[in-house]
Amino acid sequence: MQVGVYGLGRFGAFWAEMLATRYEVVAANRSTTRNTPDGVRRGSVEDLAECDALFLCVAISAMEPVLEDISTILSSRTLVFDTCSVKMYPVQLMERLLPAEVEIIGTHPMFGPDSAREPNARLPMVYSPVRVDSEKAAFWQHEFEALGLEVHPMSAEEHDRIAASTQGITHLIGRVLGELQLESSPIATLGYTRILQLVEQTCNDPEQLFLDLQRHNPYTANVRQQLRDAFERIADKI
Repeated sequence: MQVGVYGLGRFGAFWAEMLATRYEVVAANRSTTRNTPDGVRRGSVEDLAECDALFLCVAISAMEPVLEDISTILSSRTLVFDTCSVKMYPVQLMERLLPAEVEIIGTHPMFGPDSAREPNARLPMVYSPVRVDSEKAAFWQHEFEALGLEVHPMSAEEHDRIAASTQGITHLIGRVLGELQLESSPIATLGYTRILQLVEQTCNDPEQLFLDLQRHNPYTANVRQQLRDAFERIADKI
């Protein structure tokens, strides 16, 4: 089986290398300066369009132009996955822009190069079959489990609602604290050390990811307002 990966940013390169432990992987990237991961063959977008499965590892805000680029050259047998950190927006784009005969599955690998290195790290993946044969959907769920992932089937809407209160708020607080330029200290408490770890983990990701998480999940605006209200309630008590 030949698997394609479009996008070799931090996550795309990590994901391509992970997939290469089980499949023949060919990858492409708009920029030629990106390194090719170990075990992965560099190819063209046309090469990806002929793969059995194609994973789109691009920024959420880049999904629309990427889908427009590949929609006219995709083989009808290519199964397309997105890997975005929001689900409703990319799923709607794939349904609208990809040919009706092209099968689609939404995924969100809820880990990255940093978190996957943690000892005993759980590697959860949200799995949202959209337009795909049930047997093929079951096959790929099994394949992801064989990669050591903890697969959580759910709809795109359910994912976004839950993620707004988990991933969305984590990145929001990490970015806010990052603005304070916090520094380590020899008398730091364990709690403060964990705050620094949160800042490092979230701010190590591209800022565009943070912005896309907030802009393209319809539930994050309400979470941001709840955070503002909670801050004001605590400030009033002080």
